[in-house]
Amino acid sequence: MLFGNRSSAVDWLIAGLGNPGEKYAHTRHNMGFLTADLLAEQAGVKLNKVKFKSAYNILSFAGARCLVMKPQTYMNLSGEAVREAAQFYKIPADHVLVIYDDISLPVGKIRVRPTGSAGGHNGIKNIIAHLGTQDFPRIKIGTGAPGEGGDMIDWVIGVPSQADRKVLVESFRRAIDAAECIIEHGCQKAMNDFN
Repeated sequence: MLFGNRSSAVDWLIAGLGNPGEKYAHTRHNMGFLTADLLAEQAGVKLNKVKFKSAYNILSFAGARCLVMKPQTYMNLSGEAVREAAQFYKIPADHVLVIYDDISLPVGKIRVRPTGSAGGHNGIKNIIAHLGTQDFPRIKIGTGAPGEGGDMIDWVIGVPSQADRKVLVESFRRAIDAAECIIEHGCQKAMNDFN
């Protein structure tokens, strides 16, 4: 067989969402990127391969071969990157795990969901459009919301306070633990353990 069995090359796709570029590197909208970087770092690899409109690498995680990606399309077009990689490796939607920021959760709180609407998140909205389903697992990382009268766009592309950053780094670790649980035991157990 010329190309081998491509479908078995990757078991899971883990997409951490964010915006590329130094300007956005440490903003609230980049919680998915930061979590993906930490996951790769823990595995001893860098997300330095470029394909599928993403920075990515394939690594062993939770007993599976996982393609960990950071779409470089900007948040609103994240689905283009996710769809390309999922199609290439024939990864079904229920093995596409998306990690992203959520303003409706308090800072540092994480929430696991097996499916659901975009909830106003443009990255998720685009992934749903490109995958043609909302039935993919996701891990949301709470960033809190701006105070009364605060501007939502300024908030999500703003940098969290020093105190919030400490809390958020801890939430990245919990999100990685939750991802491991989803892959090994399924979403239900991850929801019981982490929500």
